[in-house]
Amino acid sequence: MKISKNDALIWFDFLSQLDEDEITTKHQEIIYATFAQIEAAIDHRNDQLMSQIKNLKTLENRTYFVGNESKFPGGCRSCLLGTGLSAIRKTNKCNIECKFCYNYGELDDIPPIGEDMWEIGGTKFYEKDIDLLLSIYQKPTGIAYVYLEPFMEIEKYYSVIKRFSDAGIHQHLYTNGTLATEENLKALGEAGLNEIRFNLGATNCSDKVIENMGTAKEYIKSVGIETPMTPEFFKRFFEKKQAILDTKLDFINCAELHLNENNINNYYGENMYISRHGYISPIWSRELTLKFMKIADEENWDLAVHDCSNYTKFARGLNLSSKSGMWFGASNYACEFSTIPYEIFLPILSDESFEFLMEEELPDEYKPELMDY
Repeated sequence: MKISKNDALIWFDFLSQLDEDEITTKHQEIIYATFAQIEAAIDHRNDQLMSQIKNLKTLENRTYFVGNESKFPGGCRSCLLGTGLSAIRKTNKCNIECKFCYNYGELDDIPPIGEDMWEIGGTKFYEKDIDLLLSIYQKPTGIAYVYLEPFMEIEKYYSVIKRFSDAGIHQHLYTNGTLATEENLKALGEAGLNEIRFNLGATNCSDKVIENMGTAKEYIKSVGIETPMTPEFFKRFFEKKQAILDTKLDFINCAELHLNENNINNYYGENMYISRHGYISPIWSRELTLKFMKIADEENWDLAVHDCSNYTKFARGLNLSSKSGMWFGASNYACEFSTIPYEIFLPILSDESFEFLMEEELPDEYKPELMDY
């Protein structure tokens, strides 16, 4: 069904008032038809923006980027082409709170991993168990240190990084950068960390963090930015552009912001779409990324700018499943809401400037004024 925007608005206004157990099969047909219409219009808009990027490149059709391919982050190659991204979790605390954080509002309630323990693949390990782990499993092409701010206790990471470095595994680490110092960045480099990613948007492009990025480049081979693309980050980056580029960073991962039950209220009222019935995102996030990439390409920045979009994350899930020996088509890509909040799509359906590509009259049994609710 090529449902009209007006009919979709009437239906979604009604559906937003129902409990999940009241949603029928016919309701689902309306819901999916509406999602398809919104997503098709978003794809069309993004395709137009992509067509304006002269030197747009792909990584085996799994993601898009511009710039210096040799500087495309090794962690992303592992994620999209290798044996996936093996997350290592240790630190359950953060020293700041960002409105786009997936743990927004619950940072004081994140359970600890356990004293002297590390979570790898959902299993708890002591550091002494890593040799056993590596002797049994085929070593991954890459691992990432996540959850939440590693620099809260960064001294605990050095020996673990050294073990995985000795095993020849590519390692990258995420940080907001506020607690980085020359001493601990040097220690990370000496331990064998291959790549560090600064969430520069977490501090609104703080001068201190920009300086720390430059320091990191002295000791760690690959240094970059990974930040959800928001209007605030886009604006602030270009105010600080020269200072950021002067750090000689290698890459910028522009993550398409996707929302969950913790952070979605921080973006209430924005135009949203749902990608493949999975991630829910404000439509401006990837649009800004593509505009960002166009500027980087035209100005010939000597780094890689990566479009880490919902499409990329869909490809990531497929790659991980294929490398794990799962069945054909299996993926961990899914919606992060236990029940879809239909009301968040009312703004985009009410926006007169947003148009569906094609509309058709609904069959009588689906017309909102004729259907038995």
